[in-house]
Amino acid sequence: MRRLGLIMSLLLAVYVNAYGGELNARVVVNHSKIQGTNVSVFDDLQKNIEDFLNNRNWTGQQYEDAERISCNFNITVNKYDEMSGSFEASLLLNAYRPVFNSSYTTVVYSVKDEDFNFDYHEFDKLNFRVDQIDNELTAMLGYYAYFIIGMDNDAMSLLGGTKALQTAHDIAVSAQSLNGKGWKSIGSDKNRYALINDLLDGSMEPFRKMQYTYYRLGLDIMADDVEKGKENVTQALKMLSEAHKNKRQSKLPQLFTEYKRDEIVNIYSSSQSGGKSNDELQNLLSDINSSYNSYWKKLLK
Repeated sequence: MRRLGLIMSLLLAVYVNAYGGELNARVVVNHSKIQGTNVSVFDDLQKNIEDFLNNRNWTGQQYEDAERISCNFNITVNKYDEMSGSFEASLLLNAYRPVFNSSYTTVVYSVKDEDFNFDYHEFDKLNFRVDQIDNELTAMLGYYAYFIIGMDNDAMSLLGGTKALQTAHDIAVSAQSLNGKGWKSIGSDKNRYALINDLLDGSMEPFRKMQYTYYRLGLDIMADDVEKGKENVTQALKMLSEAHKNKRQSKLPQLFTEYKRDEIVNIYSSSQSGGKSNDELQNLLSDINSSYNSYWKKLLK
Protein backbone atom coordinates (compact mmCIF):
# COMPACT_ATOMS: atom_id res chain seq x y z
CA MET A 1 0.00 0.00 0.00
CA ARG A 2 2.85 2.33 0.85
CA ARG A 3 4.46 1.60 -2.54
CA LEU A 4 1.13 2.20 -4.29
CA GLY A 5 0.76 5.51 -2.49
CA LEU A 6 4.25 6.54 -3.61
CA ILE A 7 3.47 5.63 -7.22
CA MET A 8 0.23 7.64 -7.12
CA SER A 9 2.07 10.63 -5.66
CA LEU A 10 4.67 10.46 -8.43
CA LEU A 11 1.99 10.21 -11.11
CA LEU A 12 0.20 13.21 -9.62
CA ALA A 13 3.44 15.17 -9.58
CA VAL A 14 4.03 14.36 -13.25
CA TYR A 15 0.48 15.43 -14.12
CA VAL A 16 0.77 18.71 -12.20
CA ASN A 17 4.10 19.41 -13.90
CA ALA A 18 2.70 18.68 -17.36
CA TYR A 19 -0.54 20.55 -16.75
CA GLY A 20 0.29 22.81 -13.85
CA GLY A 21 -1.12 26.06 -12.68
CA GLU A 22 -1.89 28.92 -15.01
CA LEU A 23 0.75 31.22 -13.54
CA ASN A 24 4.51 31.35 -13.74
CA ALA A 25 5.01 33.92 -11.01
CA ARG A 26 8.26 35.33 -9.71
CA VAL A 27 7.90 36.85 -6.26
CA VAL A 28 10.31 39.29 -4.60
CA VAL A 29 9.80 40.56 -1.05
CA ASN A 30 11.92 43.69 -0.54
CA HIS A 31 12.43 44.28 3.20
CA SER A 32 15.33 46.75 3.02
CA LYS A 33 13.28 49.34 4.94
CA ILE A 34 12.94 47.01 7.92
CA GLN A 35 15.85 46.86 10.34
CA GLY A 36 16.58 44.73 13.40
CA THR A 37 14.29 41.86 12.42
CA ASN A 38 15.02 38.22 11.67
CA VAL A 39 14.90 38.12 7.87
CA SER A 40 13.76 34.49 7.78
CA VAL A 41 10.12 35.57 7.96
CA PHE A 42 10.54 37.51 4.70
CA ASP A 43 12.26 34.61 2.97
CA ASP A 44 9.50 32.28 4.13
CA LEU A 45 6.83 34.71 2.97
CA GLN A 46 8.42 35.03 -0.48
CA LYS A 47 8.64 31.28 -1.00
CA ASN A 48 5.16 30.68 0.40
CA ILE A 49 3.54 33.23 -1.91
CA GLU A 50 5.40 31.91 -4.96
CA ASP A 51 4.32 28.34 -4.21
CA PHE A 52 0.76 29.51 -3.57
CA LEU A 53 0.53 31.27 -6.93
CA ASN A 54 2.31 28.69 -9.06
CA ASN A 55 1.24 25.35 -7.63
CA ARG A 56 -2.49 25.95 -7.75
CA ASN A 57 -4.79 25.32 -10.69
CA TRP A 58 -7.02 28.37 -10.51
CA THR A 59 -9.54 27.73 -13.28
CA GLY A 60 -9.44 24.03 -14.12
CA GLN A 61 -7.98 24.84 -17.54
CA GLN A 62 -4.97 22.81 -18.61
CA TYR A 63 -1.85 24.91 -19.20
CA GLU A 64 1.40 23.44 -20.48
CA ASP A 65 4.60 24.99 -19.13
CA ALA A 66 5.10 27.15 -22.22
CA GLU A 67 1.54 28.50 -21.90
CA ARG A 68 1.76 29.63 -18.30
CA ILE A 69 1.37 33.37 -17.73
CA SER A 70 4.63 35.03 -16.69
CA CYS A 71 4.16 37.61 -13.97
CA ASN A 72 6.19 39.44 -11.32
CA PHE A 73 4.94 40.22 -7.83
CA ASN A 74 7.33 42.77 -6.35
CA ILE A 75 6.33 43.40 -2.73
CA THR A 76 7.97 46.24 -0.79
CA VAL A 77 7.53 46.05 2.98
CA ASN A 78 7.18 49.54 4.43
CA LYS A 79 6.33 48.60 8.03
CA TYR A 80 6.41 45.32 9.93
CA ASP A 81 5.45 44.42 13.49
CA GLU A 82 7.06 41.15 14.51
CA MET A 83 4.77 40.56 17.49
CA SER A 84 1.48 40.92 15.63
CA GLY A 85 2.79 39.82 12.23
CA SER A 86 1.35 42.98 10.69
CA PHE A 87 2.72 44.03 7.28
CA GLU A 88 2.18 47.37 5.59
CA ALA A 89 3.41 46.94 2.04
CA SER A 90 2.96 47.90 -1.60
CA LEU A 91 2.78 45.62 -4.61
CA LEU A 92 4.10 46.27 -8.09
CA LEU A 93 2.52 43.69 -10.37
CA ASN A 94 3.46 43.03 -13.99
CA ALA A 95 1.99 40.30 -16.18
CA TYR A 96 3.38 39.42 -19.61
CA ARG A 97 2.31 37.79 -22.84
CA PRO A 98 4.48 36.51 -25.70
CA VAL A 99 3.82 37.94 -29.16
CA PHE A 100 3.31 35.26 -31.80
CA ASN A 101 6.12 34.49 -34.22
CA SER A 102 8.56 36.77 -32.43
CA SER A 103 10.90 36.93 -29.45
CA TYR A 104 9.03 39.97 -28.13
CA THR A 105 7.14 39.85 -24.82
CA THR A 106 4.51 42.48 -24.09
CA VAL A 107 2.98 43.67 -20.83
CA VAL A 108 -0.65 42.55 -20.60
CA TYR A 109 -1.29 44.17 -17.22
CA SER A 110 0.60 46.33 -14.75
CA VAL A 111 -0.53 48.01 -11.56
CA LYS A 112 0.87 49.38 -8.31
CA ASP A 113 -1.18 48.53 -5.24
CA GLU A 114 -0.23 50.87 -2.40
CA ASP A 115 -2.52 49.09 0.09
CA PHE A 116 -1.04 45.59 0.05
CA ASN A 117 -1.42 45.15 3.82
CA PHE A 118 -1.84 41.84 5.67
CA ASP A 119 -0.90 39.73 8.70
CA TYR A 120 1.59 36.89 8.38
CA HIS A 121 3.76 34.84 10.72
CA GLU A 122 6.62 32.61 9.65
CA PHE A 123 5.44 29.14 8.59
CA ASP A 124 1.80 30.24 8.21
CA LYS A 125 -0.12 28.11 5.72
CA LEU A 126 -1.81 29.98 2.88
CA ASN A 127 -5.27 28.48 2.53
CA PHE A 128 -7.78 29.81 0.02
CA ARG A 129 -11.35 29.19 -1.01
CA VAL A 130 -13.34 31.49 -3.25
CA ASP A 131 -16.48 30.86 -1.21
CA GLN A 132 -14.74 31.61 2.10
CA ILE A 133 -12.76 34.85 1.95
CA ASP A 134 -11.38 35.30 5.46
CA ASN A 135 -7.70 36.18 5.03
CA GLU A 136 -6.37 39.47 3.62
CA LEU A 137 -3.21 38.06 2.04
CA THR A 138 -4.78 35.09 0.27
CA ALA A 139 -7.74 37.23 -0.79
CA MET A 140 -5.39 39.70 -2.51
CA LEU A 141 -3.31 36.95 -4.10
CA GLY A 142 -6.40 35.10 -5.31
CA TYR A 143 -7.90 38.33 -6.65
CA TYR A 144 -4.77 39.15 -8.65
CA ALA A 145 -4.39 35.58 -9.90
CA TYR A 146 -7.89 35.62 -11.40
CA PHE A 147 -7.48 39.21 -12.65
CA ILE A 148 -4.27 38.30 -14.51
CA ILE A 149 -5.78 35.14 -15.97
CA GLY A 150 -8.87 37.05 -17.08
CA MET A 151 -6.85 39.79 -18.77
CA ASP A 152 -4.64 37.22 -20.50
CA ASN A 153 -7.67 35.26 -21.71
CA ASP A 154 -9.28 38.45 -23.04
CA ALA A 155 -6.09 39.05 -25.02
CA MET A 156 -6.29 35.56 -26.52
CA SER A 157 -9.99 35.36 -27.39
CA LEU A 158 -12.84 37.86 -27.55
CA LEU A 159 -14.17 38.34 -23.99
CA GLY A 160 -12.48 35.04 -23.13
CA GLY A 161 -11.64 36.14 -19.60
CA THR A 162 -15.19 36.68 -18.36
CA LYS A 163 -15.31 33.73 -15.98
CA ALA A 164 -11.96 34.48 -14.32
CA LEU A 165 -12.76 38.18 -14.06
CA GLN A 166 -16.13 37.42 -12.51
CA THR A 167 -14.35 35.30 -9.89
CA ALA A 168 -11.99 38.21 -9.15
CA HIS A 169 -15.07 40.41 -8.73
CA ASP A 170 -16.67 37.87 -6.38
CA ILE A 171 -13.52 37.93 -4.25
CA ALA A 172 -13.53 41.73 -4.16
CA VAL A 173 -17.17 41.76 -3.05
CA SER A 174 -16.63 39.12 -0.35
CA ALA A 175 -13.49 40.89 0.88
CA GLN A 176 -15.57 43.93 1.85
CA SER A 177 -15.96 42.23 5.24
CA LEU A 178 -12.17 42.26 5.76
CA ASN A 179 -12.18 46.07 5.94
CA GLY A 180 -8.89 46.36 4.07
CA LYS A 181 -8.26 49.67 2.30
CA GLY A 182 -8.07 48.22 -1.20
CA TRP A 183 -11.51 46.61 -1.07
CA LYS A 184 -13.68 49.64 -0.35
CA SER A 185 -16.54 50.13 -2.81
CA ILE A 186 -16.42 53.90 -2.24
CA GLY A 187 -13.64 56.43 -1.82
CA SER A 188 -11.22 55.28 -4.53
CA ASP A 189 -11.46 54.90 -8.30
CA LYS A 190 -8.21 52.92 -8.60
CA ASN A 191 -8.36 50.33 -5.84
CA ARG A 192 -8.92 46.61 -6.33
CA TYR A 193 -12.70 46.80 -6.10
CA ALA A 194 -13.01 49.81 -8.44
CA LEU A 195 -10.84 48.30 -11.19
CA ILE A 196 -12.58 44.93 -11.38
CA ASN A 197 -16.00 46.54 -11.04
CA ASP A 198 -15.22 48.84 -13.97
CA LEU A 199 -13.82 45.99 -16.05
CA LEU A 200 -17.12 44.11 -15.84
CA ASP A 201 -19.30 47.20 -16.31
CA GLY A 202 -21.25 46.97 -19.57
CA SER A 203 -20.17 50.46 -20.60
CA MET A 204 -16.55 49.30 -20.47
CA GLU A 205 -17.02 46.36 -22.83
CA PRO A 206 -15.11 48.24 -25.57
CA PHE A 207 -12.09 48.14 -23.26
CA ARG A 208 -12.25 44.37 -22.98
CA LYS A 209 -12.83 43.90 -26.72
CA MET A 210 -9.92 46.28 -27.30
CA GLN A 211 -7.60 43.77 -25.60
CA TYR A 212 -8.30 41.11 -28.24
CA THR A 213 -7.99 43.58 -31.12
CA TYR A 214 -4.76 45.08 -29.77
CA TYR A 215 -2.96 41.82 -29.00
CA ARG A 216 -4.41 39.03 -31.14
CA LEU A 217 -5.32 41.01 -34.24
CA GLY A 218 -2.61 43.65 -33.84
CA LEU A 219 0.68 42.63 -32.27
CA ASP A 220 0.35 38.94 -33.12
CA ILE A 221 0.18 39.47 -36.88
CA MET A 222 2.92 42.09 -37.16
CA ALA A 223 5.59 39.51 -37.92
CA ASP A 224 3.68 38.60 -41.09
CA ASP A 225 1.99 41.91 -41.96
CA VAL A 226 3.30 45.00 -40.18
CA GLU A 227 0.91 47.51 -41.70
CA LYS A 228 -2.17 45.35 -41.11
CA GLY A 229 -1.07 44.88 -37.53
CA LYS A 230 -0.70 48.63 -37.06
CA GLU A 231 -4.08 49.19 -38.64
CA ASN A 232 -5.67 46.87 -36.07
CA VAL A 233 -3.75 48.48 -33.19
CA THR A 234 -5.15 51.82 -34.37
CA GLN A 235 -8.65 50.33 -34.28
CA ALA A 236 -7.94 49.04 -30.77
CA LEU A 237 -6.90 52.49 -29.57
CA LYS A 238 -10.15 53.92 -30.96
CA MET A 239 -12.00 51.30 -28.89
CA LEU A 240 -9.96 52.42 -25.87
CA SER A 241 -11.12 55.97 -26.53
CA GLU A 242 -14.74 54.77 -26.77
CA ALA A 243 -14.44 53.07 -23.38
CA HIS A 244 -12.97 56.24 -21.89
CA LYS A 245 -15.83 58.34 -23.22
CA ASN A 246 -18.40 55.82 -21.94
CA LYS A 247 -17.08 56.01 -18.38
CA ARG A 248 -14.68 58.88 -17.88
CA GLN A 249 -14.23 58.23 -14.17
CA SER A 250 -12.79 54.77 -14.85
CA LYS A 251 -9.01 54.56 -14.49
CA LEU A 252 -8.64 51.50 -16.74
CA PRO A 253 -8.00 53.36 -20.04
CA GLN A 254 -5.54 55.68 -18.33
CA LEU A 255 -3.79 52.75 -16.68
CA PHE A 256 -3.49 51.02 -20.06
CA THR A 257 -1.73 54.05 -21.57
CA GLU A 258 0.65 54.16 -18.61
CA TYR A 259 2.07 50.69 -19.15
CA LYS A 260 1.74 50.82 -22.95
CA ARG A 261 3.11 54.30 -23.67
CA ASP A 262 6.54 53.21 -24.95
CA GLU A 263 5.12 50.31 -26.93
CA ILE A 264 2.50 52.49 -28.61
CA VAL A 265 5.12 55.05 -29.64
CA ASN A 266 7.42 52.30 -30.95
CA ILE A 267 4.64 50.75 -33.01
CA TYR A 268 4.09 53.98 -34.92
CA SER A 269 7.70 55.19 -35.00
CA SER A 270 8.30 53.47 -38.35
CA SER A 271 4.80 54.05 -39.68
CA GLN A 272 4.59 55.33 -43.21
CA SER A 273 1.08 56.67 -42.74
CA GLY A 274 1.75 59.59 -40.38
CA GLY A 275 -0.12 62.79 -41.16
CA LYS A 276 -3.76 63.07 -40.18
CA SER A 277 -3.93 59.47 -38.90
CA ASN A 278 -1.23 59.95 -36.28
CA ASP A 279 -2.58 63.39 -35.42
CA GLU A 280 -5.93 61.77 -34.53
CA LEU A 281 -4.15 59.17 -32.43
CA GLN A 282 -2.27 61.86 -30.54
CA ASN A 283 -5.52 63.67 -29.79
CA LEU A 284 -7.40 60.62 -28.53
CA LEU A 285 -4.48 59.46 -26.38
CA SER A 286 -4.09 62.96 -24.98
CA ASP A 287 -7.78 62.96 -24.09
CA ILE A 288 -7.33 59.71 -22.18
CA ASN A 289 -4.07 60.64 -20.45
CA SER A 290 -2.74 64.14 -21.00
CA SER A 291 0.06 63.63 -18.45
CA TYR A 292 1.91 61.68 -21.16
CA ASN A 293 1.57 64.29 -23.91
CA SER A 294 5.35 64.30 -24.30
CA TYR A 295 5.04 60.69 -25.48
CA TRP A 296 2.02 61.24 -27.69
CA LYS A 297 3.79 64.11 -29.48
CA LYS A 298 6.34 61.58 -30.70
CA LEU A 299 3.61 60.10 -32.88
CA LEU A 300 3.85 63.17 -35.11
CA LYS A 301 7.56 62.83 -35.78
